[in-house]
Amino acid sequence: MEYGKIEEVLFYSKALDEEMQLLIHLPHQYSPLYKYSVLIASDGKDYFQYGRIGRVVDELVDEGEINNMIVVGIPYKSVTERRRMYHPEGDRHENYIRFLAHELVPYIDENYPTYQVGAGRGLIGDSLAATISLLTASKYPNCFGKVILHSPYVDDYVLEKVEAVKDPSAFSIYHVIGEEETEVKTTQDGTQDFLTPNRELNKLIKRKGFSYYYEEFKGDHTWKYWQQDVPRAIKKSFRDE
Repeated sequence: MEYGKIEEVLFYSKALDEEMQLLIHLPHQYSPLYKYSVLIASDGKDYFQYGRIGRVVDELVDEGEINNMIVVGIPYKSVTERRRMYHPEGDRHENYIRFLAHELVPYIDENYPTYQVGAGRGLIGDSLAATISLLTASKYPNCFGKVILHSPYVDDYVLEKVEAVKDPSAFSIYHVIGEEETEVKTTQDGTQDFLTPNRELNKLIKRKGFSYYYEEFKGDHTWKYWQQDVPRAIKKSFRDE
């Protein structure tokens, strides 16, 4: 089979007051005559490099498992900047959420033939990138209809924001966490237990009544396990379209 291509775009964000790099994966035989779902990946370079997300999407479309899809990856500039934008306590996380909902979505809708509805739009992330994806959908549930979480960082702030979602039918959640993620070494916050708070999040999401898939995999907080899960995550989240 033939694979799609990645376009690099520089996009100036007013919310963040800086130029953001976008990696936009267009499928083989991309055409403005067709409509496309959109999947936005924070930790975007990692999803293309380690998660092989472009190839995965191409294969799923080719096999008829999902409809046509554009993947928009947003790389982070440095580990420090990543934390500032993705972490609930990061001083730029609200600006980053605003960038996703108020700037990136309109830009993609204007420049690509998308469905322009929440059901055709998803967010995906790993670790802190999963956290910011969940926080973004919780704040703009009508804008993003699907969230894919690979081992999110979860704290009380995250639980509060999910608890506050008024209409759990607005977006679906796909959520996996590793059974061995009890001692995750983070770059700035020392060693942390990810598993226990994720189990709290699981209970909360179930109680709220979201459309939801949850699994604990045998493994730790690394791309070795997330990469294996990417095909199923996308298939389960976007198969209904």
